[in-house]
Amino acid sequence: AAITLKNKRALTKMRTAGQLLAKIFEEVPQILREGMSTLELDAYVDRRMREVGLTPACKGYGGYRHATCVSVNDGVIHGVPSASLILKKGDCVKLDAVGSFEGYCADMARTYVLGNENLLALEMRDAAQRSLDEAIKKIRPGVKLGDVCATVQNIVESAGFNVVRAYAGHGIGKNIHEEPEVPNFGKAGTGIVLLPGMTLAIEPMVTQGACDVRVEADKWTVKTRDGGLAVHVEDTVVVTADGVEVLTRLS
Repeated sequence: AAITLKNKRALTKMRTAGQLLAKIFEEVPQILREGMSTLELDAYVDRRMREVGLTPACKGYGGYRHATCVSVNDGVIHGVPSASLILKKGDCVKLDAVGSFEGYCADMARTYVLGNENLLALEMRDAAQRSLDEAIKKIRPGVKLGDVCATVQNIVESAGFNVVRAYAGHGIGKNIHEEPEVPNFGKAGTGIVLLPGMTLAIEPMVTQGACDVRVEADKWTVKTRDGGLAVHVEDTVVVTADGVEVLTRLS
């Protein structure tokens, strides 16, 4: 499939989706607490998305039944919200959601640490966030995608952690997943050349130990194979005429 370059109209919708979604993510620390289930967190985000005019695009995607993915501790991505998964102090909670506005999507994920005392989780989140920020800074027309992917890998690995290789970031637009694939590892100077109007979801997935993952019996939840901690952050960006704009951070 070809990469679709987004026109001004499409970008306006994606920008709206991203800004609305980012506002909701900013509310999460206020409601996230010990003793709440991951299903309650999902229900909150689901309700808020509808209130602000977003459609939860994950709902119904491939038969998925929730608005968000909530992955805890050794959960990396695609964690299915559950009434029986109760959050406790020190938990490392990854929230991932796609909001669609007038048919165009924005995808974002953030990692929250309950009680802020899990120093390893905070250190991993910092490395993941730094890798995302630096990768985004690399983006402008004429740059090769491998430069972006390699940046994520280099920063994460130099912090002493690993990047998941079995899953990747992706193009995004009318569909949640579009071309191109955006791995969290790569070789600088390789890959497609970035052009204005390309929209990408960049999502470092970072593991404490080995990068190997397994899918749980629910067919969705992805966990580290060695039981080590994982963190996940994600933003949707657009390549502009002279650089990059992050659609999922409040402007």
